[in-house]
Amino acid sequence: METTYTIWQYLFTLPVHEIPWWAEVFRSILRVVIGLAFGLGLVPIYVWLERRMLGWVQGRLGPNRVGPEGLLQPIADVIKLFMKEDIIPTNVDRGLFLIAPIIALAPVIMSITVIPWNGSKSWGAVAPGLDIGILFLLGVASIEVYGVILAGWSSNNKYSLLGGLRASSQVISYELGMGLAIIAVLLMCGTLGLQDVVRGYDLRQPHEFVAGTVLNNGQGLINVLPLSGTGYTFYMLDWSSGFWDWNVFRMFPFGLIACVVYMISMIAETNRAPFDLPEAETELVAGFHTEYSGFRFGAFFMSEYANMAIVSTICVTLFFGGWLAPLGILNQVPISWIQALTQTPDSWVPWWANLINSLISALWIILKLFTLISMFILVRASYPRLRYDMLMRFGWKGLLPVALINLVLIAISLAVQHSFRDSLGTAGAWWVGQIIAWALMLAAMLVAFVSVRKSYASRQRDIASGEIPADSPIVRHPVALALPALTSTEK
Repeated sequence: METTYTIWQYLFTLPVHEIPWWAEVFRSILRVVIGLAFGLGLVPIYVWLERRMLGWVQGRLGPNRVGPEGLLQPIADVIKLFMKEDIIPTNVDRGLFLIAPIIALAPVIMSITVIPWNGSKSWGAVAPGLDIGILFLLGVASIEVYGVILAGWSSNNKYSLLGGLRASSQVISYELGMGLAIIAVLLMCGTLGLQDVVRGYDLRQPHEFVAGTVLNNGQGLINVLPLSGTGYTFYMLDWSSGFWDWNVFRMFPFGLIACVVYMISMIAETNRAPFDLPEAETELVAGFHTEYSGFRFGAFFMSEYANMAIVSTICVTLFFGGWLAPLGILNQVPISWIQALTQTPDSWVPWWANLINSLISALWIILKLFTLISMFILVRASYPRLRYDMLMRFGWKGLLPVALINLVLIAISLAVQHSFRDSLGTAGAWWVGQIIAWALMLAAMLVAFVSVRKSYASRQRDIASGEIPADSPIVRHPVALALPALTSTEK
């Protein structure tokens, strides 16, 4: 029995620096399996949920034929994609045509590796020891656009190419706002690790947090409580912590603005309505994947829904507390119960308690994830598709300036807080930094208001003078193209 428990500790409980190599290999493989099951295994559930919610919101029937409440419809769709003939058109660039779906799906799978599902340094993510998770996400996200543009270009189809160009320009444009929102979180938290964004971090960076460590630089007040002799470490969210500690409410309203910018950008990044211009059926057939069929089309379909899950989970991790509960009392089994049960001869009690805490953490992140996925679906059901010029103008002239100004104000506030911390204390320095940032924000809003007001007044003067009719729409002047005149011979 003792040998069995020792092996169990090697496989699941002891820190990485205290286990043999074969136990770390087992842990790595199991973490990868858990991550893939989370990222790809939930895609059929999203598909079913979207169909049912769209049917409910729009007053029509969703899938209800295959299985009870249509639950088996996603399985039927997968079988259909496997059985459909895989057609490769003539005159395509065969190598790029075949590899494009893989390039589109691979970054989504790679992004799973750094998303934390609990605070453990051994079992908290697929790659729990990666301390540059935000940089990894930004680097991986930039690869996805290559799959889209290569799919359109290699198809040898002008409509597919146009869809790929639209998708690439859209992704590049909205990645800028998304990146600035992520950098805002980086400044507020002072770390590049996604686990540290949620849990907090120890500046001494030991292998394992020592007993009594208090982490108050994450999205809650977390007490690190290892149970001596058991090999288990419990990350207990203090009962005084809750949703008010999440980054979305940090440095209010700048955390909230960064969150809104990220949420709009993630809808555009995943080509979802109202930003689904690359797949506008009335203009571009099916966009960049027009020439794809069978399971290769299914790879693009899967990458879209899996990407929805990934960007939503990243949003939960960065702004909504990740695996933390909205209230500290709901986050774990009370430590007093665990300590009382540990006094018994049963050495498996800490394992059961640790497993229950891990399941509670996973439950909270899944609930938050499905809340954001539901938001995706409701936005699709509510808003019409934008014109492409409106899409790009909103990204470059609306979202990007707001994200940039918000980032600058956060940086100014933090710099002021750092300068006055010694003289005014932490609370006093925070208020000074925030007041200065709020004043600058109001000044920027005043400048924007005056600019819009001036444009409106100019239009009213033109209407009063009769230069333009009162009911004329606001249009941009067409660009005059200077073309050489054709001679009679050339005509």
